[in-house]
Amino acid sequence: MRTLELLAPAKNLECGKAAIDHGADAVYIGASHFGARAAAGNSIDDIHSLCLYAHTFGAKVYVTVNTLLYDHELNDVRQLLQQLCDIAVDAILVQDMAILQLSKDMTSFPVSLHASTQTDNRSIEKVRWLREQGFSRVVLARELSSEEIRAIHEAVPDVELEVFVHGALCVSYSGCCYASQHCYGRSANRGECAQVCRMKFDLLDADGQEIIHQRHLLSLKDLNQSNHLEELIESGATSFKIEGRLKDVGYVKNVVAAYSQRLNDIIRRHPNLYQRASYGHCLYSFVPNLSKTFNRGFTSYFLHGRQQGIFSPDTPKAIGEYVGTVKELRRDSFNVAGTASFANGDGLCFLNRDRELEGFRVNRVEGNRLFPQQMPPHLRPGMALYRNHDMELERVFSRTTAERRIPITLNLKTSSDGFTLSSGEHMVNVPCAHQPAAKPQHDNIRLQLSKLGGTPYEASAVELPDDFAWFIPNSVLSELRRKLVEKLLKASRTNPGRNTTHTTPVGSPYPLRLLPDTISNHLAQQFYGADKLTAYEVSPDQRPLMQCRHCLRFELGCCVKHGGHRPNFKEPLSLRMADGHKFRLEFDCKHCQMNVYAER
Repeated sequence: MRTLELLAPAKNLECGKAAIDHGADAVYIGASHFGARAAAGNSIDDIHSLCLYAHTFGAKVYVTVNTLLYDHELNDVRQLLQQLCDIAVDAILVQDMAILQLSKDMTSFPVSLHASTQTDNRSIEKVRWLREQGFSRVVLARELSSEEIRAIHEAVPDVELEVFVHGALCVSYSGCCYASQHCYGRSANRGECAQVCRMKFDLLDADGQEIIHQRHLLSLKDLNQSNHLEELIESGATSFKIEGRLKDVGYVKNVVAAYSQRLNDIIRRHPNLYQRASYGHCLYSFVPNLSKTFNRGFTSYFLHGRQQGIFSPDTPKAIGEYVGTVKELRRDSFNVAGTASFANGDGLCFLNRDRELEGFRVNRVEGNRLFPQQMPPHLRPGMALYRNHDMELERVFSRTTAERRIPITLNLKTSSDGFTLSSGEHMVNVPCAHQPAAKPQHDNIRLQLSKLGGTPYEASAVELPDDFAWFIPNSVLSELRRKLVEKLLKASRTNPGRNTTHTTPVGSPYPLRLLPDTISNHLAQQFYGADKLTAYEVSPDQRPLMQCRHCLRFELGCCVKHGGHRPNFKEPLSLRMADGHKFRLEFDCKHCQMNVYAER
């Protein structure tokens, strides 16, 4: 039976707990340093608290230590790794192979290692090599199709494959983007990405003539594979990752609940094939709706191969859900044609005639007539209207929106000096005189033992021997219940996935033709057997600043390989930012890839 894992982001402890409550089987979170989102750091104490909470439900906690490292940071990283071992995290996500060297030097390292998507995992050869180094899981590149995932799984079946299913998309293969470092000295591989891909560009031909003026040509829509989970499962993926370590708790609640319900639906239809990686069931007080939380429009990206419309040239911002069209304008208000309802404080937006996104706040609502705080000057009848801030949803998410409970069967019996209460292998005893009951006690006993509110458990059944005829004071029943809950919690909070049999790495040499461009310290240099540091952050050179499967020639309908017409513009093409930075485009048709170079 295959075990399926829903993996959720945790900006902080609150988001991590919310993810578990709403159905996540695991969460990934950044420590105070060395995570690929510098703005999403957390203390060891908070991560420890999250581990205790997650492990109650058999869920896991993965910590991102997936930036490139410099020599002067290695001692701090070694200390961090030891702290993470001490608090019983389940895995560490790694980009820099110096961590493998550091872990080997530690007396004990009972934590699994996952190869971060930052290690650029897009081929069978790369995934096989990572498995040989001792990685139990590989996070695949977002750009892979279901067939490419299947091929990797069939070639390397003994490694777990983690795939992204929802959230923001980087235009470049992860780990291969140096545009932020080049333009602003902020390394994406160090968690400081300036999101150059979300900015506006002119597209120029070889003579410097504008083909496109100031559009978001590298800004991709957001990934949404909610309708393709079963296909990904059949391809061999076992962990389904939601992007968003900078997202708020409302986003986490909504998206995790939506995907958890979809996974449960698949398992319900195939109970003999699949099971969830953690336990407990969730009761929700809202209906998840992916269109209602932050998104730039959705795409399934390259799941079924190359397709048009994966990018969002009009805006890199959240558009939100479509709520209708503008019908009639007045001096201080307008009405909306559609079925959506609105609330005071809603944030709405529209694309004006220049395809620029404009937003405004609704001050007052009277049916389908809206009174903005200030009337948008470019709003016109017939324009599509979107809601990117839903006040009613905000109010819902400000409250408790889910409860996760673990069903347990309780078994009450007599003991030599009192009574025992057990659940599975866990048993407690409370001394009490055996006093015959004057009247039947079964209903009261079941009622008292089932009072598990305020705990993660619920009594699915309370079993007593058929001939049980003893009187037990309610205080004794409460003591039995309390002691058993304490024992269950203590047992559950030991690390459910502790790696006591850590895989011994084969240590095969890295294929020299694939030597990475991300060596930034002497330990990684030794690991790869390289003769120099190759990281762009250390030694800038003429390599591509981005390697993209997204292709502008294809999007313009000028890719002959995929049925387009021959371009009528003169190549090479280039991109120009408003601040003057220019980039040359190279179309590598053999590998179906667009490379972006700095233009000196």
